[in-house]
Amino acid sequence: MKMPYIPQDAPFSEDQRVWLTGFLAGMSSRLAVGSNSDAPAAAAGQLPAVHVLYGSQTGNAEGVAEDAAAAARSHGFAPVVSALDDVEVDALVSMQRVLVVTSTYGEGEMPDNAELFWQALSAETAPRLETTDFAVLALGDTGYDGYCQAGKMIDTRLEQLGARRVTPRVDCDVDYEDTAAAWVADTLPLFAAVEGIRGESPVAAVAEPETKPARKRSQWNRKNPYVSTLAVNRRLSGDASAKEIRHYEFALADSGLEYEAGDALGVMPINDPALVDALVSRLGIPADAAVTGKERPFSDLLMHSCEISTPSHEFLDEIEKRAGNDELTHVLRHGDKEALDAWLWGKDVLDLLLLAPALSMTADEFVGVLKPLQHRAYSISSSPLADPGSVHLTVASVRHTSAGRDRGGVCSTYLADRVAEGSTGGIFVSKNKSFRVPTDDHAPMIMVGPGTGIAPFRAFLQERQARGASGRNWLFFGDQHRASDYIYEDEIGAMSDSGLLTRLDLAFSRDQAGKIYVQNRMLENGKELFAWLEDGGHFYVCGDATRMAKDVDRALHQVIATHGGLSAEDASEYVNKLKKDKRYLRDVY
Repeated sequence: MKMPYIPQDAPFSEDQRVWLTGFLAGMSSRLAVGSNSDAPAAAAGQLPAVHVLYGSQTGNAEGVAEDAAAAARSHGFAPVVSALDDVEVDALVSMQRVLVVTSTYGEGEMPDNAELFWQALSAETAPRLETTDFAVLALGDTGYDGYCQAGKMIDTRLEQLGARRVTPRVDCDVDYEDTAAAWVADTLPLFAAVEGIRGESPVAAVAEPETKPARKRSQWNRKNPYVSTLAVNRRLSGDASAKEIRHYEFALADSGLEYEAGDALGVMPINDPALVDALVSRLGIPADAAVTGKERPFSDLLMHSCEISTPSHEFLDEIEKRAGNDELTHVLRHGDKEALDAWLWGKDVLDLLLLAPALSMTADEFVGVLKPLQHRAYSISSSPLADPGSVHLTVASVRHTSAGRDRGGVCSTYLADRVAEGSTGGIFVSKNKSFRVPTDDHAPMIMVGPGTGIAPFRAFLQERQARGASGRNWLFFGDQHRASDYIYEDEIGAMSDSGLLTRLDLAFSRDQAGKIYVQNRMLENGKELFAWLEDGGHFYVCGDATRMAKDVDRALHQVIATHGGLSAEDASEYVNKLKKDKRYLRDVY
């Protein structure tokens, strides 16, 4: 439905224009809700609405939004939960109470399902929001320079448009759960407190929704992982490969742990004992030394609780102050992110300590400048419909040598080297409702997943096979060399032979003089790719966000422009429509 609007030359004052715009937006919103078969059924009485809007890349912000909605009901509000991209910016005018929960993707970017909303909100044509009260919760990671940037930008822009902030924005680091719960508990009463200050407009209240069951919480989470037995740990890539890609299967036993194709599995790593021993030796602190406020002794904390591979910003600052290293001081003081990243590449906490041989720290001081050891999330590569007793991962082991020491990814080498078949590890499921197999079993599905990016698509194909879905399936896969890097070749071949895979396009970049990538295969087959999209196809991408995903996105725009006979601007609108319709989804990292 097209949003009605007040023409710029209409003879109204600014106050009249704001009121009329809000009234028309609210009436349009009501009509849209009335025509939506999924809208809540009306019940006796009207409750004031609180709109809970989320931007989520991996599901965390969506989970907080659902918790906020449940809490809102207990405060006498009718919560309306929406992904940010599902909200027309003009409709914000009719929303008197807005909670925004958003994560930040990459280095300060909007999550995929908030990108279109932000484009409209930041545009000069965005409406004034003087009748809107709002609060923003931002999720992020202080390990990135763009910490909580998406939330910061939305918070600032809402204020610029005249909305009233009921409480200062709260920024959450990776340990967000307690902070988020406190924010929800503190913020909702503030909305109740301002009732009557501005007065209710005719469109502010909504029908009380049918009571929804509270979000089902698993007992297994980051703070309480399920201790699972690793049933399978085998190498997928060949011996001649430059990569080490492995397949893992964790037994679920009677855990009750549930997942869906498209979810991620959180794995709780344990640090490399050799690095822990080296740090204890360098600092000269007894391994069993007590740390104030901690139950574990010093070396156990380093092994199980502290991030010792990636230096925190606090640790960098502390070393810079004490080490007197001109190079480190230069890159830190000049604020050149690329130069700092290049200087830090391959360096861990021990490397920085060795810059200052005379530096001494107590156990309390050292632990105090380290970040907590975090889980690593990997795209699940199995469907529970195909193998209900286990959950599978496809992981590349990260290894390199620097300064005479062998280094490795914290979790990837933990799994590869220190969790043998029959051993146990801590796991939990991270829901990702924004990355799912099409609900329509007849819809075509196009998947682009080179390297370990194939993981969720192995799960998607298993899911479709188990469901007996009739929709066509097209996979773009590739890596460096077919002979050594064609992981799951037997399975993919069987899927092709059975007809489950309607099309398979491979791109092995180094098997010929000129490098060929998945995006090249997309362009070569652009006419048919566009035809699949025109036939309702869903387009999925999984893998590296910095290069591959951007190259694939450019190729998608080019395919649509060329074979749809569209301008670059119209091709972008076509892609935006795919995103809006949840037919262009990404699982990128």
